[in-house]
Amino acid sequence: MTETTEVRRTLSEQAARQLANATKTHAQWSGITPRWLPSFLPWVAVEAGIFRLNRVKETSSDVSDGVECSPKNDADLPETYIDYDPAPREYSLNAVTTVLDIQTRVSDLYSSPIDQIQEQVRLLIEKVKEQQESQLLNNVDYGLLNNIIPSQKIKTRKEGRPTPDDLDELITKVWKEPAFFLAHPRAIAAFGRECTRRGVPPPTATIFGTQFLTWRGLPLVPSDKLRITGNKTDILLLRTGEKKQGVIGLFQPGVPGEVAPSLSVRFMGINRKAVASYLISLYCSAAVLTEDAIAVLQDVQVDKYYDYA
Repeated sequence: MTETTEVRRTLSEQAARQLANATKTHAQWSGITPRWLPSFLPWVAVEAGIFRLNRVKETSSDVSDGVECSPKNDADLPETYIDYDPAPREYSLNAVTTVLDIQTRVSDLYSSPIDQIQEQVRLLIEKVKEQQESQLLNNVDYGLLNNIIPSQKIKTRKEGRPTPDDLDELITKVWKEPAFFLAHPRAIAAFGRECTRRGVPPPTATIFGTQFLTWRGLPLVPSDKLRITGNKTDILLLRTGEKKQGVIGLFQPGVPGEVAPSLSVRFMGINRKAVASYLISLYCSAAVLTEDAIAVLQDVQVDKYYDYA
Protein backbone atom coordinates (compact mmCIF):
# COMPACT_ATOMS: atom_id res chain seq x y z
CA MET A 1 0.00 0.00 0.00
CA THR A 2 1.42 3.35 -1.09
CA GLU A 3 1.22 6.27 1.34
CA THR A 4 0.51 9.71 -0.04
CA THR A 5 1.78 12.89 1.60
CA GLU A 6 -0.58 15.84 1.56
CA VAL A 7 1.20 19.13 0.94
CA ARG A 8 -0.65 22.25 2.00
CA ARG A 9 0.34 25.55 0.55
CA THR A 10 -0.98 28.94 1.62
CA LEU A 11 -0.84 32.32 0.01
CA SER A 12 2.28 34.09 1.20
CA GLU A 13 2.06 37.44 2.95
CA GLN A 14 4.40 39.00 0.40
CA ALA A 15 2.22 37.90 -2.48
CA ALA A 16 -0.96 39.06 -0.74
CA ARG A 17 0.50 42.52 -0.28
CA GLN A 18 0.55 42.98 -4.05
CA LEU A 19 -3.26 43.17 -4.05
CA ALA A 20 -3.59 45.30 -0.94
CA ASN A 21 -3.90 49.08 -0.81
CA ALA A 22 -1.51 50.71 1.64
CA THR A 23 -2.87 53.56 3.74
CA LYS A 24 -0.61 56.54 3.04
CA THR A 25 0.24 59.54 5.16
CA HIS A 26 0.94 63.04 4.00
CA ALA A 27 4.65 63.88 3.94
CA GLN A 28 5.86 64.35 7.51
CA TRP A 29 8.51 67.04 8.11
CA SER A 30 10.26 67.38 11.46
CA GLY A 31 11.19 70.98 10.64
CA ILE A 32 7.65 72.18 11.37
CA THR A 33 7.43 73.91 14.76
CA PRO A 34 4.49 75.45 16.68
CA ARG A 35 5.63 78.97 15.65
CA TRP A 36 4.22 80.56 18.79
CA LEU A 37 5.60 84.06 18.18
CA PRO A 38 3.22 84.85 15.27
CA SER A 39 0.35 83.42 17.35
CA PHE A 40 1.10 85.60 20.39
CA LEU A 41 1.70 88.82 18.44
CA PRO A 42 -1.25 91.10 17.63
CA TRP A 43 -1.33 91.78 13.87
CA VAL A 44 -2.13 95.16 12.37
CA ALA A 45 -3.28 95.55 8.77
CA VAL A 46 -1.46 98.13 6.65
CA GLU A 47 -2.25 99.83 3.34
CA ALA A 48 0.13 99.80 0.39
CA GLY A 49 2.66 97.80 2.40
CA ILE A 50 3.75 100.84 4.49
CA PHE A 51 3.46 101.51 8.22
CA ARG A 52 4.55 104.88 9.64
CA LEU A 53 5.42 104.87 13.34
CA ASN A 54 4.73 108.32 14.78
CA ARG A 55 6.30 109.01 18.15
CA VAL A 56 6.36 111.90 20.58
CA LYS A 57 9.62 113.82 20.55
CA GLU A 58 11.33 112.99 23.82
CA THR A 59 12.46 116.35 25.20
CA SER A 60 12.00 115.92 28.93
CA SER A 61 11.51 113.16 31.45
CA ASP A 62 9.41 115.44 33.69
CA VAL A 63 5.77 114.59 33.03
CA SER A 64 4.65 117.71 34.90
CA ASP A 65 6.24 120.14 32.42
CA GLY A 66 3.67 122.79 31.47
CA VAL A 67 1.01 121.32 33.75
CA GLU A 68 -0.13 122.94 36.97
CA CYS A 69 -2.44 121.57 39.64
CA SER A 70 -5.14 123.95 41.00
CA PRO A 71 -3.81 127.22 39.55
CA LYS A 72 -4.85 130.46 41.27
CA ASN A 73 -7.65 132.37 39.59
CA ASP A 74 -5.48 135.36 38.81
CA ALA A 75 -2.51 133.33 37.63
CA ASP A 76 -1.72 132.75 33.98
CA LEU A 77 -2.31 129.18 32.92
CA PRO A 78 0.81 127.30 31.85
CA GLU A 79 1.20 126.85 28.14
CA THR A 80 2.61 123.73 26.56
CA TYR A 81 2.22 121.35 23.67
CA ILE A 82 3.32 117.87 22.73
CA ASP A 83 5.92 117.87 19.97
CA TYR A 84 6.20 115.03 17.45
CA ASP A 85 9.23 113.31 16.03
CA PRO A 86 9.81 115.17 12.74
CA ALA A 87 11.28 112.09 11.04
CA PRO A 88 9.07 109.12 11.93
CA ARG A 89 10.24 105.67 10.96
CA GLU A 90 8.45 103.86 8.16
CA TYR A 91 8.24 100.09 7.87
CA SER A 92 7.82 98.38 4.50
CA LEU A 93 6.48 94.85 4.46
CA ASN A 94 9.13 92.24 3.79
CA ALA A 95 8.42 89.40 1.36
CA VAL A 96 9.35 85.84 2.29
CA THR A 97 9.10 84.02 -1.03
CA THR A 98 9.88 80.77 -2.77
CA VAL A 99 9.04 79.22 -6.16
CA LEU A 100 7.67 75.72 -6.56
CA ASP A 101 8.67 73.94 -9.78
CA ILE A 102 6.94 70.67 -10.56
CA GLN A 103 7.02 68.53 -13.70
CA THR A 104 3.49 68.31 -15.13
CA ARG A 105 3.97 64.62 -15.91
CA VAL A 106 4.54 63.98 -12.22
CA SER A 107 1.50 65.99 -11.11
CA ASP A 108 -0.69 64.45 -13.83
CA LEU A 109 0.16 60.79 -13.21
CA TYR A 110 0.99 60.56 -9.52
CA SER A 111 -1.65 62.64 -7.77
CA SER A 112 -3.88 59.90 -6.39
CA PRO A 113 -4.70 59.63 -3.58
CA ILE A 114 -2.60 62.68 -2.61
CA ASP A 115 -2.46 65.62 -5.00
CA GLN A 116 1.22 66.32 -5.66
CA ILE A 117 0.79 70.04 -6.28
CA GLN A 118 -1.29 70.59 -3.16
CA GLU A 119 1.17 68.57 -1.08
CA GLN A 120 4.17 70.53 -2.38
CA VAL A 121 2.39 73.83 -1.81
CA ARG A 122 1.43 72.78 1.73
CA LEU A 123 5.01 71.90 2.65
CA LEU A 124 6.47 75.04 1.11
CA ILE A 125 3.94 77.21 2.95
CA GLU A 126 5.12 75.59 6.18
CA LYS A 127 8.71 76.37 5.20
CA VAL A 128 7.85 79.99 4.40
CA LYS A 129 6.07 80.38 7.75
CA GLU A 130 9.10 78.98 9.57
CA GLN A 131 11.21 81.60 7.80
CA GLN A 132 8.68 84.28 8.72
CA GLU A 133 9.15 83.60 12.45
CA SER A 134 12.92 83.67 12.01
CA GLN A 135 12.72 87.02 10.22
CA LEU A 136 10.49 88.49 12.93
CA LEU A 137 13.35 87.87 15.35
CA ASN A 138 16.52 88.16 13.30
CA ASN A 139 15.88 90.43 10.30
CA VAL A 140 18.56 93.14 10.23
CA ASP A 141 15.94 95.85 9.68
CA TYR A 142 12.77 95.01 11.61
CA GLY A 143 13.81 91.91 13.59
CA LEU A 144 13.01 92.27 17.29
CA LEU A 145 16.55 91.41 18.41
CA ASN A 146 17.90 94.27 16.29
CA ASN A 147 15.45 96.86 17.64
CA ILE A 148 16.26 96.81 21.35
CA ILE A 149 17.95 99.91 22.73
CA PRO A 150 21.04 99.49 25.00
CA SER A 151 19.21 100.51 28.18
CA GLN A 152 16.79 97.59 27.66
CA LYS A 153 19.59 95.01 27.55
CA ILE A 154 20.82 93.14 30.62
CA LYS A 155 23.13 90.19 31.20
CA THR A 156 22.76 87.12 33.36
CA ARG A 157 24.14 87.39 36.89
CA LYS A 158 25.34 83.94 37.91
CA GLU A 159 27.73 82.27 35.46
CA GLY A 160 25.22 82.66 32.67
CA ARG A 161 22.55 80.50 34.28
CA PRO A 162 19.05 82.02 33.80
CA THR A 163 17.75 82.62 37.31
CA PRO A 164 14.50 83.96 38.77
CA ASP A 165 16.44 87.11 39.69
CA ASP A 166 17.36 87.62 36.03
CA LEU A 167 13.76 87.34 34.85
CA ASP A 168 12.61 89.64 37.66
CA GLU A 169 15.09 92.26 36.47
CA LEU A 170 13.82 91.78 32.93
CA ILE A 171 10.31 92.54 34.20
CA THR A 172 11.55 95.84 35.64
CA LYS A 173 12.52 96.82 32.09
CA VAL A 174 9.07 96.02 30.65
CA TRP A 175 6.95 96.65 33.72
CA LYS A 176 3.98 98.28 31.98
CA GLU A 177 1.78 95.25 31.40
CA PRO A 178 4.29 92.76 29.95
CA ALA A 179 2.76 89.96 27.88
CA PHE A 180 5.20 87.06 27.60
CA PHE A 181 8.80 85.88 27.66
CA LEU A 182 10.25 84.40 24.48
CA ALA A 183 13.10 81.93 24.74
CA HIS A 184 14.73 78.95 23.05
CA PRO A 185 13.39 75.64 24.43
CA ARG A 186 16.83 74.88 25.86
CA ALA A 187 16.87 78.22 27.69
CA ILE A 188 13.44 77.49 29.16
CA ALA A 189 14.72 74.10 30.31
CA ALA A 190 17.77 75.76 31.89
CA PHE A 191 15.53 78.24 33.72
CA GLY A 192 13.30 75.41 34.93
CA ARG A 193 16.31 73.53 36.31
CA GLU A 194 17.54 76.63 38.14
CA CYS A 195 14.09 77.23 39.64
CA THR A 196 13.81 73.61 40.75
CA ARG A 197 17.29 73.78 42.30
CA ARG A 198 16.12 76.78 44.33
CA GLY A 199 12.93 75.04 45.39
CA VAL A 200 10.62 77.30 43.39
CA PRO A 201 9.55 75.23 40.36
CA PRO A 202 7.68 77.48 37.92
CA PRO A 203 3.93 76.89 37.60
CA THR A 204 2.26 76.16 34.28
CA ALA A 205 -0.63 77.79 32.45
CA THR A 206 -2.78 76.58 29.57
CA ILE A 207 -2.82 78.95 26.58
CA PHE A 208 -4.15 78.00 23.14
CA GLY A 209 -4.71 74.52 24.60
CA THR A 210 -0.99 74.07 25.37
CA GLN A 211 0.88 74.02 28.66
CA PHE A 212 3.50 76.76 29.17
CA LEU A 213 5.87 77.32 32.06
CA THR A 214 5.28 80.73 33.64
CA TRP A 215 7.13 83.18 35.83
CA ARG A 216 5.26 85.90 37.75
CA GLY A 217 2.20 84.90 35.75
CA LEU A 218 3.91 85.49 32.39
CA PRO A 219 4.28 82.51 30.02
CA LEU A 220 7.69 81.44 28.77
CA VAL A 221 6.98 80.95 25.08
CA PRO A 222 9.42 78.68 23.19
CA SER A 223 10.95 79.47 19.80
CA ASP A 224 13.89 77.69 18.22
CA LYS A 225 14.46 80.74 15.97
CA LEU A 226 16.32 82.41 18.85
CA ARG A 227 19.84 81.41 17.95
CA ILE A 228 22.29 79.59 20.20
CA THR A 229 25.93 80.61 19.77
CA GLY A 230 28.55 78.87 21.86
CA ASN A 231 25.88 77.48 24.23
CA LYS A 232 24.55 81.01 24.84
CA THR A 233 21.30 82.59 23.76
CA ASP A 234 18.84 85.39 24.65
CA ILE A 235 15.54 85.62 26.51
CA LEU A 236 13.11 88.34 25.45
CA LEU A 237 10.25 89.98 27.32
CA LEU A 238 7.56 91.75 25.29
CA ARG A 239 4.61 94.02 25.82
CA THR A 240 2.23 93.70 22.88
CA GLY A 241 -0.59 95.54 21.16
CA GLU A 242 -1.30 99.00 19.74
CA LYS A 243 -3.33 100.17 22.74
CA LYS A 244 -0.48 99.26 25.09
CA GLN A 245 2.17 100.82 22.81
CA GLY A 246 3.81 97.44 22.52
CA VAL A 247 5.16 95.14 19.83
CA ILE A 248 2.95 94.37 16.83
CA GLY A 249 3.13 92.35 13.65
CA LEU A 250 2.32 93.96 10.30
CA PHE A 251 0.52 92.40 7.36
CA GLN A 252 -1.47 93.44 4.31
CA PRO A 253 -4.79 91.73 3.62
CA GLY A 254 -6.19 91.15 0.17
CA VAL A 255 -2.96 90.47 -1.72
CA PRO A 256 -3.44 88.78 -5.14
CA GLY A 257 -3.78 85.02 -4.87
CA GLU A 258 -4.35 85.21 -1.11
CA VAL A 259 -4.89 81.85 0.62
CA ALA A 260 -4.37 83.22 4.16
CA PRO A 261 -3.85 86.74 5.52
CA SER A 262 -0.90 88.26 3.60
CA LEU A 263 -0.02 84.84 2.12
CA SER A 264 -0.46 84.24 -1.59
CA VAL A 265 0.04 81.36 -4.01
CA ARG A 266 0.14 82.37 -7.68
CA PHE A 267 0.47 80.20 -10.79
CA MET A 268 3.36 81.48 -12.93
CA GLY A 269 2.83 79.31 -15.99
CA ILE A 270 4.32 76.23 -17.71
CA ASN A 271 7.63 76.45 -19.56
CA ARG A 272 8.72 74.61 -22.73
CA LYS A 273 10.04 71.73 -20.62
CA ALA A 274 6.56 71.13 -19.16
CA VAL A 275 7.53 72.44 -15.72
CA ALA A 276 4.76 74.28 -13.89
CA SER A 277 5.81 77.06 -11.51
CA TYR A 278 3.99 78.54 -8.50
CA LEU A 279 5.06 81.64 -6.56
CA ILE A 280 4.49 81.46 -2.79
CA SER A 281 4.80 84.80 -0.98
CA LEU A 282 4.25 85.87 2.62
CA TYR A 283 4.39 89.61 3.38
CA CYS A 284 5.11 90.70 6.94
CA SER A 285 7.06 92.96 9.26
CA ALA A 286 7.07 93.93 12.94
CA ALA A 287 7.26 97.20 14.85
CA VAL A 288 8.25 98.14 18.40
CA LEU A 289 5.94 101.07 19.10
CA THR A 290 7.81 102.38 22.14
CA GLU A 291 11.34 101.57 23.23
CA ASP A 292 10.31 100.15 26.61
CA ALA A 293 8.02 97.55 24.99
CA ILE A 294 10.82 94.99 24.72
CA ALA A 295 13.89 93.96 26.68
CA VAL A 296 16.45 91.18 26.42
CA LEU A 297 18.43 89.03 28.82
CA GLN A 298 21.72 88.23 27.10
CA ASP A 299 24.41 85.56 27.51
CA VAL A 300 21.98 82.93 28.77
CA GLN A 301 23.88 79.66 29.25
CA VAL A 302 21.90 76.64 28.00
CA ASP A 303 24.49 73.94 28.77
CA LYS A 304 22.77 71.51 31.12
CA TYR A 305 25.93 70.41 32.89
CA TYR A 306 26.19 72.83 35.79
CA ASP A 307 28.43 72.52 38.79
CA TYR A 308 26.09 73.29 41.68
CA ALA A 309 28.70 72.64 44.34
